[in-house]
Amino acid sequence: MPRLWRHPLAHVRARVARWWQSRLPLSDSITLNQHNVYIMPTRAGLMLGVTLLVLLVAAINYQLNLGYLLTFLLAGSALVGMHVGHGTLRGLRMNLTAPEAIHLGSKAVFRVHLHNARRRTRYGIGLAVHGAGQWAWTDVPGQASATVQLAFLPARRGRHRLPTLTAETRFPLGTFRVWTLWRPAAQVLVYPAPEVPAPQLPEGQAHEGSAHASATSVQGEPDGLRAYRRGDALKTIVWKKAAKTGELVSRDSQTLQQQTLWLDQQHTGLGQFEAQLSRLCAWVLLAEQLGLIYGLRLKTQDIAPSNGLAHQQRCLLALALA
Repeated sequence: MPRLWRHPLAHVRARVARWWQSRLPLSDSITLNQHNVYIMPTRAGLMLGVTLLVLLVAAINYQLNLGYLLTFLLAGSALVGMHVGHGTLRGLRMNLTAPEAIHLGSKAVFRVHLHNARRRTRYGIGLAVHGAGQWAWTDVPGQASATVQLAFLPARRGRHRLPTLTAETRFPLGTFRVWTLWRPAAQVLVYPAPEVPAPQLPEGQAHEGSAHASATSVQGEPDGLRAYRRGDALKTIVWKKAAKTGELVSRDSQTLQQQTLWLDQQHTGLGQFEAQLSRLCAWVLLAEQLGLIYGLRLKTQDIAPSNGLAHQQRCLLALALA
């Protein structure tokens, strides 16, 4: 019977939580006050309450003055702890630094800065992605700041809003949980996961006026390749060809730059859409690493050939939002 009721109750709780969170304002900074800080007794606090009730009943029945003293002393300590815990969060200002763009499968890491304007230190403050259970704890010195690092794993590519965050403290006695919920407005861009290992780039097209680029180089090697020279970077060595012939061969960047490389979605050789994007992502990273001039051709848009970090980011953005 309990199992039959568990799922409906969990469903109702999830809907109430989503409704509550949807009413929270979106902001990358928040100042905590009495309107957005909540407090509830912990399990230890409930047990303390039961213990105080038993002590009070015993003191009344047996007319124990020391029993009254102990009961009200503990109750007073709990009440003071409640106010101290609430004051630990009240007045705290938090703001976050948006995470950088990532590839699917990597965690989005961002930092939250906590600012304490009062003179006393705020102890035992924890932050976490709401519902994740992985807490980052810190103390915030008086009239100073502290920084904590949080992370979450996006489930798909695209542009995602940061998840709801929660901050809490159980200082000083652990009998009350004081917490708040925060909905950041920042977003994170998630690129497709590049295919590993990176597949071979498609053949490029020679620029006008450089027909000799499609011939062989002066060393007799196919276009874009030449014999290894001392000092060549390891990333320019064609290891597959070296394994077959036993001789080191490097890519000739000057020759390769005379070609325009089109990274075409229809020429990936794959049928699944996400797999096509992963291959195109790997090609973009590899072409930029080799310093090639490349363009991106998707079913919905074309990006003219170019190179450089800005061009790479335009291509990755198109893949993320495709």
